This record gives sequence, structure tokens and C-alpha cells, in this order.
Amino acid sequence: MSDIVVSMKGIDKSFSENKVLHGVELNLYKGSIHALLGENGAGKSTLMNILGGVLPPDEGTIEIGGKTLKKIADTIAAKKLGIGFVHQELTLLNDLTIFENLFIGDEIKKGPLLDKKTMIEKSKEILDRVGVDLDPKTPVRELNTSYKQVVEIARILMHDAKIIIMDEPTASLTDVEIANVFKMMSSLRDQGISIVFISHKLGEVMQICDRYTVLRNGYMVATGLIDDTINEHVIATHMVGRELSYDGLYVKRETGDMLLEVKGLEREREFKNADFSIKKGEIVGFTGLLGDGRNELFESVVGANSPYKGEIILRGQKVKMNSRNKSLKGGVSYVPRNRKENGIVKDLNIATNMTLSVVEKLKNLLLISRRKERGFTDKYIKELSMSVHNVKNPITSLSGGNQQKAVLAKALGTNPDLIIMDNPTQGVDVGAKLEIYSLIMQLAQQGVSFFVLSSEAPEVLMLCDRIFVMFEGEIRAELDRSEATEQKIMFLATGGVDESVKTAATA
Repeated sequence: MSDIVVSMKGIDKSFSENKVLHGVELNLYKGSIHALLGENGAGKSTLMNILGGVLPPDEGTIEIGGKTLKKIADTIAAKKLGIGFVHQELTLLNDLTIFENLFIGDEIKKGPLLDKKTMIEKSKEILDRVGVDLDPKTPVRELNTSYKQVVEIARILMHDAKIIIMDEPTASLTDVEIANVFKMMSSLRDQGISIVFISHKLGEVMQICDRYTVLRNGYMVATGLIDDTINEHVIATHMVGRELSYDGLYVKRETGDMLLEVKGLEREREFKNADFSIKKGEIVGFTGLLGDGRNELFESVVGANSPYKGEIILRGQKVKMNSRNKSLKGGVSYVPRNRKENGIVKDLNIATNMTLSVVEKLKNLLLISRRKERGFTDKYIKELSMSVHNVKNPITSLSGGNQQKAVLAKALGTNPDLIIMDNPTQGVDVGAKLEIYSLIMQLAQQGVSFFVLSSEAPEVLMLCDRIFVMFEGEIRAELDRSEATEQKIMFLATGGVDESVKTAATA
């Protein structure tokens, strides 16, 4: 069809003996937002790296601009073909202004000097094109994440890109920021730009995309229009190759004695007057919009954000949480948000990442016992259903879901009574999400307590016995699971006050 701007046919790719793409086909249409979906490790990034000139295919062809190519030689060649790649980890320089970032490496000069006036004018033109009102002289460090995404895309458009690949662009955005990005994407679609949208958030896919392709284990298993015959359940089933159901996930349990109480906790400009508690075997959710203070609040609870005002009472004893080591000794473990920055050590292997919290337990005199280390990793690889070829491989060789399980193994290795999980399934595919949810419920049935911190209301609604909603550093309400709804949570998380909602109080 004449509307097809890129056609990838019969794409094969192997790394050593590991074949990751098997004859994959992908057609991109002009002025379309095309979702590329699949579980972590399905081959999405490899396929897009081939289209973006990062990797060559082993077999297959790429038809673009009326030419049939065996490969796109490199990223410079891709740029000349009108292909731009916005990676999940942004590449802007925070210390430079917007216009300086847009023109870095392509500066306009008037004689020996930089022509700042012209660069600012051209920057304004391209920012207007993507529909944002930003001053090109603004330092990038002052922008929120969604506007940084916009600047990345503006930089690509400076080179007349007709195809834009967006890899998990909304993974760390608030709902308002996501709306900004979607508005920009819609504007570009209307201008005839084709966008490949890689995401694990199927609700967003249904909202913004008009076509989809699903990869599973390196094979293309489904593709087509997003219409009335397609829903999140259908796509999820294609992704994992089996029916996925959350029915029966939540199990009502008898909870035990009071484990942790927080009274009047506050820290200047971050959170204030926080009162809440958790019992043995209970799952308690904290939700709201990003920036609501819950992350800072729980960093204080585990001793990573001290000093604070107020009381923390653990097993009936008032404690001063002033270090992570103290909370660990008290049986409180923390799985931080943003796995890549705070959960894993990229330069270390899988085994070392999994065992960082229990190094002392694994030692024979001064040296780590490889037998003990292997026993630990084998235990949690089995219990968490991790897919690991060799524990001596880099942690970055694992999919996002398996990396998250490695971080969870590190937390479980301390035999905690309480685990605080901050955005437990961020960047995790639908199959791994269900596995992590099931594991939380299973451990809760064994008496482990959980605080689940999440911006995704469906996540806390599925798992939690009680839900606290925060807004601008304050707990606005405590909801029992029987009364909680997405609508009520969103109303409270955006500052609404509902007299019918029970105000937060210690259980």
C-alpha cells in the first residue's frame, strides 16, 4: 500500500547461539501511531535497534523511501532516512538551555561566532510545531520529564524525521505529563509523522495508538488495527501466549499483631502529619500522583531520609530510623522505585546483585562462599520463577521483569517482616506483573507485611487491604478495599475533598 512508509520483512537476528528475532515483519503507515508490544525479552528493542541503525539484521530487508535495504548502516544513515529514536533514558544535557541542546553538534555560526539569535528563532519554530509554549533559553534542568521528552523529539524533528521510535516514553511520567506527551504525539500524527510507541501500559496503547504489532519470543504473533474488536485482554493474551486473569488474585487473610505505627511524621516541604499503621500479614497501599510525597515519606520510614519529626513505633517500641542499616536490622526491607538507578548495580553480575544485602551471611571467614552464594541464588531463582541462563552474566542481561525479581530477592534475603515496594512493577511486562502480584499475596498469607507504593490505582485496588491517598505531602484519606474505586482515588489524589470518605486514621 502507498500509505506504508516502512516495511520490514523476514527480519532475523541472533546473538551468538541465541536467536532473538525469527522472520519478523512490521509495516508502518504514514500518520499512524503504531504500538510495538511484547513481554520483556520478546525482541522489541532489537527490532527497533535494527530500524534505527544500531544493529544490522542477519536476514531480511527494510523497504523505506522507495528503496529496499539489507540493513541501515548506522544511526547517521537512519537519521538521513528520516528515522529518529527517543530512548527511555534521555540524552539531554541539563546544564545547557533548550536551544543549545537542540543544536548541539549542529551549531549555526555567523563568522567565527555562534549565531544564537537564529538558533533561538529556529528552536521556537520547532517547539511551536510540537505544540508547546517553551522559551528556548530555558535551562533543561528546569523542565519536568514530559517537556524533556518533547525537547528530545524536537531535536529529532530538526533533522526532518518522518518516523519516530519512542521507547517507554511515559514510564516515569505523571498523568498530567502523559497527557502533554499524548497531545504532542497526536499533533505529530496529524502532520503525517509515523510513530512507533513501545509501552507496557496497555491502557495507554488503547488510548493513543491506532495500530499494533505483538512480538512473543522473537516471533510476530499478531498485528492489525486497534478497533472495537481489540481490548487490553486480547493484547495481553497475545503477549504471553495464554489467558491472563487477575480473578482470584486477592485472598482475604487474617492479619496478626500491630507491626508498625507512624504518628505525626513530617519533614519540611516534603510531607506532614502522616498517621498510618500496618499489621502482620497486611498489604497496605499508598497512591496519588507522582510528587505527592509518598516516596520521601517512606524513605524516612526506612532511615534514608533523616531527620524527621514525629514517631515511628516498631513492634510496640519507639525507634529512631536514622539509617538503612537500622531498618534492615528491624526487619524492614525496601524495594526502591526506579530500578535502574536505585535497585541494581549495573556493573555487577546477577549473583552479586541478588546477594548484596546478605554478604555477611555468605562469608566463610573473610571470603564469600561460592557454595552459599549459589544456594541463595538457586533458592530465589526457583521461588521467584526467574529466567536466568547464568548468574555470572551482567544484571543488565536480564529483562526488566527479571531484574525486578532480582531486586526483590535481595530484599527477601534479609527475612523481613515488612517489605516496602515502591512502584513494584514499573517497566515490567504483563506476565511478570501477575507473577509479582501473586508472590506478594503468597508472602502476605505467610505473615509478611507489605506497603505498596504506586501511581497506578488498579495496582493498589487489586492487591491492598487498605489504601491511603496522598496529595501534596498529606494523607487525604484512608479507604478500605470495599469502598475504594479508581474514580474516588483520582478525585482525592487531585485535591478533592469528599466528606463521605473516612479521613485517614491509625487502624
